[in-house]
Amino acid sequence: MSFIRPEARAALWRWREVLAALPVMALGAMWLSGFGLLQIVGGVVLLAGVVLAFIGWQRARFRSDQAGPGVVQVDEGRVTYFGPLNGGAVDLREVTLVSLDPTSRPKAWLIRQPQQPDLQIPVNATGAEALFDAFATLPGLRTEFMLTQLNGGADHPVVIWQKDIPRLH
Repeated sequence: MSFIRPEARAALWRWREVLAALPVMALGAMWLSGFGLLQIVGGVVLLAGVVLAFIGWQRARFRSDQAGPGVVQVDEGRVTYFGPLNGGAVDLREVTLVSLDPTSRPKAWLIRQPQQPDLQIPVNATGAEALFDAFATLPGLRTEFMLTQLNGGADHPVVIWQKDIPRLH
């Protein structure tokens, strides 16, 4: 028996990293008000709490309700999607393009790899939150841009990241 409504529990779970960072920041602030070496330690702990809260805030903005079709797995640089109608796998080191298609229902990530069909993953597929860390490994990815596009109201597909391919003139 639970005393928390399922919607409230889902909201708390979505923001779990931010909520976990709050006591760390409070402890750091308390120690910061001390004196001597305790102030230095308190400052470091407070800074660590702020960093954890910021990272948790970004992750919470990336997460969705997890009620979509299919399952996503990320294992050692390989993203695998098992969907009801399609699926596939891509190696992150070979990815050339990541885009977001907000016109798809539900919204979907489109991941392109040479000589392979594009992999389309619904943003609310089970395990899709693991894509945040996977995408973060892509060199030059602008996380804030990705989160803005994901939570914004774009009406056309948007390129989130593209590999810099040297071109011969």
